Amino acid sequence: MKKIIDEFMDLVKSRNTNEPEFLQAVQEVADAVIPYIVDHDIYFGKNILLRMVEPERVLMFRVSWVDDAGEIHVNRGFRIQMNSAIGPYKGGLRFHKSVNLSILKFLAFEQVFKNALTTLPMGGAKGGSDFDPKGKSDDEIMRFCHAFMSELFRHIGPNKDIPAGDIGVGAREIGFLFGKYKKLRNEFTGVITGKGLTWGGSLIRPEATGYGTVYFAENMLKTQNKSFEGKTVCVSGSGNVAQFATEKAIQLGAKVVTLSDSSGTLFDPDGIDAAKLAFVMELKNEKRGRISEYLEEYPRASFQKGKRPWAVACDIAMPCATQNELDGEDAKQLLKNGCICVSEGANMPSTPEAIHEFHKAKILFAPGKASNAGGVATSGLEMTQNSLRFHWSRIEVDEKLQEIMADIHEVCVQYGTDKDGYVDYVKGANIAGFVKVADAMLAQGVV
Repeated sequence: MKKIIDEFMDLVKSRNTNEPEFLQAVQEVADAVIPYIVDHDIYFGKNILLRMVEPERVLMFRVSWVDDAGEIHVNRGFRIQMNSAIGPYKGGLRFHKSVNLSILKFLAFEQVFKNALTTLPMGGAKGGSDFDPKGKSDDEIMRFCHAFMSELFRHIGPNKDIPAGDIGVGAREIGFLFGKYKKLRNEFTGVITGKGLTWGGSLIRPEATGYGTVYFAENMLKTQNKSFEGKTVCVSGSGNVAQFATEKAIQLGAKVVTLSDSSGTLFDPDGIDAAKLAFVMELKNEKRGRISEYLEEYPRASFQKGKRPWAVACDIAMPCATQNELDGEDAKQLLKNGCICVSEGANMPSTPEAIHEFHKAKILFAPGKASNAGGVATSGLEMTQNSLRFHWSRIEVDEKLQEIMADIHEVCVQYGTDKDGYVDYVKGANIAGFVKVADAMLAQGVV
C-alpha cells in the first residue's frame, strides 16, 4: 500500500513542484483514501483521486489600483475552481500578502471535501490576492476590491461559482465586491455569501465557522460522556473564527484563557468572559488593533510576544488562526498538559507531525475540513435563502447548523472508526468526502 501511495504522490509532486501546502493537503487525503479505493472495485483503476487533485480551472489575473497618494499598485488575483461534480464552485476569497498558488490550491482542494461533508450541493473553489488590507484606508480597499471584481465577475455567478470571505475579506470587503459585481452585471443575485443582513445576508453567518468548530467538538466529547462545562480552552487567533468559537465555548460553560494574533499570545488566567470578549471584538473589528492592547483594559492578563498558545495548560485546544500553526512539539506540550480534544477552526492548522502525536495518544482530534465546515454550510444556507427570496430566523439557522455539524460528525464516525473503537476523524472525513464526490464523478463520466 505504501508503494501505491508513494507512486501516486511522486506523480503529483512532479506536476506541482514548489507547492508545499498543496502537497501536504494531498498527502493527508491520499494516506486515508487510497487504501479505501484499493478495497472498493467501483473506484479502483478509474484515477478518481488523480482527477480530483487537478483543478478544473486555474485563473490568475492582474489587479491594478490607485492608493490615496495617487500611486499605482499591481497585485495578483487568483481563483482556483477545483471541482464542480456535486454543485457550483463554492469557497472563500483571501486577501493576504502570503497568498500564492500553493496556498490557494490546498485551500480549494480541502474545500472540495469540506463542502461534500456538509451534505449541501456545493463544489470546491478558493481565490484571493496577495493584497494586504492592513494599514489601508477604506477608500483604498474599495478601489482594490472594485478592480479585483472587474476581472473576477466574468468567471462567477449564482449557478457557476459563489465566492465568500476568508482571511482579510470581511463584511467591508464583501460589500465592495458585491456592489461592483451588481453594477457590472446589472442584476441582484446571491453570487457572494457573507453579505449584510439588509441586502441578502443570513443570520448566524458571521458566527458559523466558530460556532461549528465548537459544535463539532461538543459531538466528539459526547462520545466520551463529556462536555465543555468546566473545561479550560485554548484558542489561537483573534479574528472572526476565534471570536465566535470563544463566544460559543463560554456559552457552553467553558473557560477560554487564550487568544492570539501575529504578534503573540494573550493569556488571561481568569478567563475571557462575555464582557472581555466584547472588548476584543471592538478592538479587532472596529479599531483594528493588536491583541496585546487587551492588557491596557485587563492588566491581570499577560502577553507573550512571538509565542503561540499551545504551552498553556488546557483541556480543549482550538487552533483558529492559520495553516501549520501547531507543530509536533506543540502537540507534545498540549498532551503533556492534559489536553483531551483538539478541534480545528482554521484550515490545516496542525502539521502532519502534530496529527501523528494526537493519533498516537488517541485523543479526540477533528480536522478542519470537518470541524470548520460550519462556515461554508451556513454560506450554503444563505444561498438557499437568496434563491427562495426568504429570510430564516436566527434560531432556525442555528438549528440547521447544529444539525449539519452533527451529521458531519456521524459520517466521520461511520468511515473513521478503527477496529479498536478509536475514531480517526481525519480518515473518516477524507473518505466520506471522497465517496460523495467520486460517486458524482463516476456518474458524469470522464469530463
